[in-house]
Amino acid sequence: MSTVQHDVDERTNLISSNKFELLLFRLGESGLHGRSELFGINVFKVREIVAMPVITTVAGALPHNLGVVNLRGQIIPVIDLSSVVGCKPKTGLNIMLVTEFARSTQGFAVESVEEIVRLEWSQVLSAEASTAGGMVTSIARLDGDAEDTRLAQVLDVEQILRQMQPKDTKDVDSETIGAKLIIKPGSVILAADDSAVARGLIGQALDAIGAHYIMTKTGKEAWDKLQSLHVAAQAEGKNIRDKVAMVLTDLEMPEMDGFTLTRNIKQDERFKDLPVVIHSSLSGSTNEEHVKSVGADAYVAKFVAEELAATIRKVVGH
Repeated sequence: MSTVQHDVDERTNLISSNKFELLLFRLGESGLHGRSELFGINVFKVREIVAMPVITTVAGALPHNLGVVNLRGQIIPVIDLSSVVGCKPKTGLNIMLVTEFARSTQGFAVESVEEIVRLEWSQVLSAEASTAGGMVTSIARLDGDAEDTRLAQVLDVEQILRQMQPKDTKDVDSETIGAKLIIKPGSVILAADDSAVARGLIGQALDAIGAHYIMTKTGKEAWDKLQSLHVAAQAEGKNIRDKVAMVLTDLEMPEMDGFTLTRNIKQDERFKDLPVVIHSSLSGSTNEEHVKSVGADAYVAKFVAEELAATIRKVVGH
C-alpha cells in the first residue's frame, strides 16, 4: 500500500496529453457472478490512501454512509463503496481512499488496492448505454485492444456522491442564478461531460440563464460536432462563431479528455478564437496550471450553478 501511495503522490503531477492514470481497486464479490471485479478512479481525485481508521457512526446517517473519521484534524464522511455498487468484500473494508473533488473531501471504503496504470483515453469507452443505475461512466481496456484484455469499471463518483445527499436538495435556484445570457441569435453553447448527473445539472443551469446548448458525452463527440457545425456554417456563408458561442468541457472523458479537446480547438485556425471554459470536479493548483497551459479561457469547479453562470457571462461577454 505504501508503494501505491508513493505512486499517487508522484503521478498527480502528470501533464495530460490525452492520457490519465487510473487507481485500480476491488470491492468484493458481485452478487450476479460471484467474481471480484476491478474498479477504477482517476489518480487526480485521490489525495491519499490509508488503512481503514476507526469510524464513528453518525445518528441518522443515510444508507451506505458508514460515519465519519478524524483524519489529521479534518472530519470527513466515509462511504461504503462496496455496498453502493452491490458487492460483498470477502476480507472486509480494509482501505480508505481519501478523495478531493467537486469541492468536497470524503473517504471511500474499499476491500483492496491493486495498482496504478497509465492509459490513453482512447483505451476507455463510454459505458453509459450498457450499465444500469448510472454508476459507471466508462470501461477501461487495461491491456489495449487485446482480445483478452483486463477490464476495469470507471465509477461515476459524482453520481455516487449525489446519491448521498438528501432527496430534497435543490439543484439550481433560478432566482439566484442571475441575469439571462445574451448571445448571438442562432448560436449555442457546445458542452461535453461524460457524467449523466453532471450533464443534468449543467443543463439546468443553462436553461435557467436562457442559453441554447448542444450536450455531448465525450471530448471526441464534442470535437466531431464542432467540425460538423463548421461545415454547416461555411455552407451558409457564416463562421463558427455564428453557430457556437463557446465550448464548455469537463476534463475526464472517454476517448478524448478535456485537455486535448481544448488544445485541439486553440491550435486550430478555424476555432482558436472560440472561448473555452473548463468545468471540472478536479481541483487544485496543478490542474489549474494545466488548464492555462492548453489555452482555456476560464476554469470553474463543479458544481455551483451561480458560479458557472457568472463565468459563462464573463467569457461570452454579456
